[in-house]
Amino acid sequence: MTMCGAELHPLSDSVQRVARALRDADHPHAPQMLDDAARTAQQAADALGVAVGQIAKSIIFRRKSDDVAVLVVTSGDKRVDEKKVEALVGKLGRADAAFVKATTGFSIGGVSPFAHLVPSVTLIDRELFRFDEVWAAAGHPHAVVRLRPADLERLTGAPVADVV
Repeated sequence: MTMCGAELHPLSDSVQRVARALRDADHPHAPQMLDDAARTAQQAADALGVAVGQIAKSIIFRRKSDDVAVLVVTSGDKRVDEKKVEALVGKLGRADAAFVKATTGFSIGGVSPFAHLVPSVTLIDRELFRFDEVWAAAGHPHAVVRLRPADLERLTGAPVADVV
């Protein structure tokens, strides 16, 4: 059973999946549980005491041609430009909560950039590289993990792109 710090409750299955992926990749940091939910980049930044740009937010779209999930990992202080993403991956549609859960295995507000149930087409926003250290959701609205932007590249195998 995986435990988190001083927590008295086992980690959810989705956080355990993220923790396994991190261990398997020899990542030096495990998921951390926050006292309060960090469903938005601002909430996460406030809880961690970091700049909102240091939050690596995961935005999921649905590619229209084949119904594949498209994940854009972007800096918390930036807005994804859908036209730029479409130029790289094809026409996009909205992804509802059921689609996000079915394809990633995570609920909205806790979508990790890796350890998805079904492989996603993934793009990493180059704006994240402004920071030495970033934080991403780790499978639950209360779970986060510390990373370097290069770790996101390594863990996802995704290209870095201009998507904002």
